[in-house]
Amino acid sequence: MRRITRIATVGIASAALALSATACGSKTSSEVGSEDGAKAAIAYDIGGRGDQSFNDAAYAGLAKAEKELGVKGTEAEPSEGEADPDKVQRLTSLARAGNNPVIGVGFAYAPAIAEVAPKFPDTTFGLIDDTSKTGENIANLVFNEEQGSYLAGVAAAKVTKSDTVGFIGGVETPLIKKFEAGYVQGVTDTNPDVKVKVQYLTQPPDFGGFSKPDLGKAAAQGQLDAGADVIYAAAGLAGSGSIEAAAKAGKWAIGVDSDQYNQQGLAAYKDHILTSVTKDVSDAVFNLIKSVEDGEPQSGEIRYGLDKDGVGLATSNPAFTEMTDVTAAVDKAKADIIAGKIEVKSAP
Repeated sequence: MRRITRIATVGIASAALALSATACGSKTSSEVGSEDGAKAAIAYDIGGRGDQSFNDAAYAGLAKAEKELGVKGTEAEPSEGEADPDKVQRLTSLARAGNNPVIGVGFAYAPAIAEVAPKFPDTTFGLIDDTSKTGENIANLVFNEEQGSYLAGVAAAKVTKSDTVGFIGGVETPLIKKFEAGYVQGVTDTNPDVKVKVQYLTQPPDFGGFSKPDLGKAAAQGQLDAGADVIYAAAGLAGSGSIEAAAKAGKWAIGVDSDQYNQQGLAAYKDHILTSVTKDVSDAVFNLIKSVEDGEPQSGEIRYGLDKDGVGLATSNPAFTEMTDVTAAVDKAKADIIAGKIEVKSAP
């Protein structure tokens, strides 16, 4: 029986009511806040579930925990333009309802978790993609995105016919610049003659670059018009617009976070999704929930890199796996990174 509850929250007032059994936007086959059974919650990043990328990967981990561990899961959606107090109220409500762990999906939850976690010392809080806020009951789930992005750069440099490729970042933050840095290095190390066009959709504090597909589509079209024939977007839901533009132009797109070739919402464009830079957010979420269930909750920095298959390059597209010279170059680069022969930059 599917027991995950989905909650859509809008601002502080809605967040305060988010855990009622009749909460607006909930999808459930059991009531929220029941007394029996273990419970875990995830609070989504901008774009929410259905982004075909980052948030959906987190959801997959919660769904796996529900299936394999019998956990009752709760999902909490963000509201557009929300501030830290909204996140504080959301996390507080989830913790008060007995969820353990409570996981903030994305670095934007760092200030809120730093405020809420000390008030619930017996609850484990997961913070994905951030190490700036720490505590005894905070698990910082982080990834070497630059390593996976380096492999994408190798692939892009090998398949481009125009010697021009593109990178689109959702919002210009230190995290997304890790994707850019690895990708650009992978391209230039493979073929220094290939040009990389870089564009960011928005600047903080405007985080719409993670949630608006039309922005990704327009940026990709601009890069295509400028000659790019491979485009890698690290832009959450906005990246789907980039994939659409590349596919309609008959060019290659590189996905991010989830294996986007297998995402149902992108099925119409899958033949043009060369590969995806994957982050095993799903396993990170599942592992944290399991650690709590096992009575040994994770805390501190939990890092996932190429050496643990925490990041990688998807091979779902048969067209990609048939490019044996490309996959051989990617495999060699992966081995060299793991062996320390290649040091990937984490900033441009």
